Amino acid sequence: MNVVLEAKNVSKIYSTKGKGNEYKALDNVSFTVKEGEFVGIMGPSGAGKTTLLNMISTIDSPTSGEIYIDGNNIVKMKEDKLALFRRNKLGFIFQDYNLLDSLTVAENIALPLALAKVNAKEIDNRVKKIAATFGIERILNHYPYQISGGQKQRCAASRAIITNPTLIFGDEPTGALDSKSATDLLESLTQLNEKARATILLVTHDAFAASYCRRVLFIKDGRIFKELYKEERSRKQFFSSILAILSDIGGGVSDVI
Repeated sequence: MNVVLEAKNVSKIYSTKGKGNEYKALDNVSFTVKEGEFVGIMGPSGAGKTTLLNMISTIDSPTSGEIYIDGNNIVKMKEDKLALFRRNKLGFIFQDYNLLDSLTVAENIALPLALAKVNAKEIDNRVKKIAATFGIERILNHYPYQISGGQKQRCAASRAIITNPTLIFGDEPTGALDSKSATDLLESLTQLNEKARATILLVTHDAFAASYCRRVLFIKDGRIFKELYKEERSRKQFFSSILAILSDIGGGVSDVI
């Protein structure tokens, strides 16, 4: 399998102006994600998982180290090329949906294709196909204020993958959802991963969400503490294994119970 994401000795140091204090949020983090993987990143508050997500999703730059996505060194990219790369290669699913209230569900999903000037027929076909994957065909003509939180998140997820991105990032995508809506979203992402071989990186504090992944990286004090593969475990068994590691790390179990 092709390597989609490779982080090499990534560090991030924050300095306090005028005080000379430094805080190392990430400390020589290295890992790879291959095409078709569904990988979770977990850790207690302050462990560095959000900082890591910001580095590898091009939102921020590391103090040192290299990050390659689809063979491109994003650390050395200039902002104009980085913006184009982000639009064409990456998909983002956020906790707060980021939908435009003035657009219908279909129009929200289609927005990245419209900005890329894809023809109308192709946009319509792709919107319908993605909507079917996430089970939201019946609400395509609704506006965000007319649908539930779970439906909003599935709309946001559809928009994130409509361009067939190389890598999909999920930043606590189930954080604002009830259990049924969270399960619906996670099962849709699993289907997308298994049937379309989409490569997904999910940052979460929720062991239930992480149990849908095939591999989980645990971050502690800015370093990778442990790596856990699902292998032949059932999802319930994998969930229990994740909880056990969070207990070892400290501070995580209370977040998921």
